[in-house]
Amino acid sequence: MVGRIHSFQSLGTVDGPGVRFVVFMQGCPLRCGCCHNPDTWEFDAGEEFTALEVVEKIERYRDYFGSDGGVTVSGGEPLMQPAFVAELFSLCRERGIHTCLDTSGIGEYGEVLPFADRVLLDIKYTDPAQYRQYVGCEMETVLTFLDELETRRIPTTLRQVILPSLNDSAESLLALREIARAHSCVDNVELLPFRNICQVKYDQMGIPFPFAHLAVPTAQQMKQLEQILKKSEP
Repeated sequence: MVGRIHSFQSLGTVDGPGVRFVVFMQGCPLRCGCCHNPDTWEFDAGEEFTALEVVEKIERYRDYFGSDGGVTVSGGEPLMQPAFVAELFSLCRERGIHTCLDTSGIGEYGEVLPFADRVLLDIKYTDPAQYRQYVGCEMETVLTFLDELETRRIPTTLRQVILPSLNDSAESLLALREIARAHSCVDNVELLPFRNICQVKYDQMGIPFPFAHLAVPTAQQMKQLEQILKKSEP
């Protein structure tokens, strides 16, 4: 099975538990206003690898994984190449390597989830209208995916990039917490500050960065939002 891959990161520490080998897949149908990797959008770019070739790369670093680490497949959107990801995860599982899927919750996932040990699910907004306007898909599609994770009891981390003036209200944070509380598979919620360092990529590609006007949240602002999230717990 051959997949199109944008790049690899050998020793990632923010893409799942422990130290991870991260595979960034090529191709994504979404156009998120805060996307840091517009160079992963096109489906016919990237480089082709077989699943076995990627596993051989991963195994070179498994001494660094410890008991918590493993491989994370991110993107782009990995569920746009489900057969490849499924084979890659299957080969990893055969070798005792922990697998993590980093996804926006769109695409075909039926053959991938049986081999996913954990999922990082990006919940971009808690308002369906914002999903349509700033992402380009229906929020219901993402929630349906989350329901499937619940059915399969796959440990899940919800992630949200905090975008000042768009999803940083107390109402939005409480809605995110309610989504988490409704799914027992969710064992962690991560709030990530919006960054504008990707501006250079947009400039190089000659396309506008939709959220260039947004401020970067301060550490104090992020702390306050974390407190709102925690205070909403029963």
